[in-house]
Amino acid sequence: MGTAKRQPWVVGVSGASGTPYAASVIRALLAAGEAVDLIVSRAARLTILDETGISFRDAHWRADLAQWLGVEGPDDGLDDVRYWSAGDFAAGPSSGSYPAKGMLVVPATTGAVAGIALGLSKDLLQRVASVTLKERRPLVVCVRETPLNGVTLKHLVELDAQGAVVLPASPGFYAGGSTVRELVDFVAGRVLDAVGVPHSLYLRWEGELGAAARKADGGEDVPTEGE
Repeated sequence: MGTAKRQPWVVGVSGASGTPYAASVIRALLAAGEAVDLIVSRAARLTILDETGISFRDAHWRADLAQWLGVEGPDDGLDDVRYWSAGDFAAGPSSGSYPAKGMLVVPATTGAVAGIALGLSKDLLQRVASVTLKERRPLVVCVRETPLNGVTLKHLVELDAQGAVVLPASPGFYAGGSTVRELVDFVAGRVLDAVGVPHSLYLRWEGELGAAARKADGGEDVPTEGE
């Protein structure tokens, strides 16, 4: 029997605010037994530093990633993560022959949205996204910006036309989330829903008003008005 071929999800982190979304997605992918190829743009390094105080360095990426994900220790669970520098155009995922399952750009700046929509390939993140589209693999673009101007809206429509899933970082409150972590996990869960990766990041809507919130609080279901 041959060894099963590794087929990772590529996670691209651009410089938009919202790096906790990326961390949640990566943790959930690994928890689901998925392999991850990680690309962190140069601008994203500054955002990670600003939002978390963590320096993300090429030479120390594993230790920095473990700190970012909160999994530091000898058993950090990162054995199936491969890191590619944003300037490495010879990286595996830059070729359509590389056996990736698809790509998740979380969060996505409007600049990354434009570059992907126009096929500019200004860095490895944009190049891999273009490859993902041309190979007809799943691409999720989790745009994190507000308000959106007309040019960006046109780029998002173009990405949709090319087959990408445009998924704004828009938390839903019906799942009973009341903390920042829960709202972050909701968005991350919707990203994974878009590509069919199982997770338990949020409580799903089951058609009953208030049920998710009551379950989140550990309370019992109460009769609704009219019962």
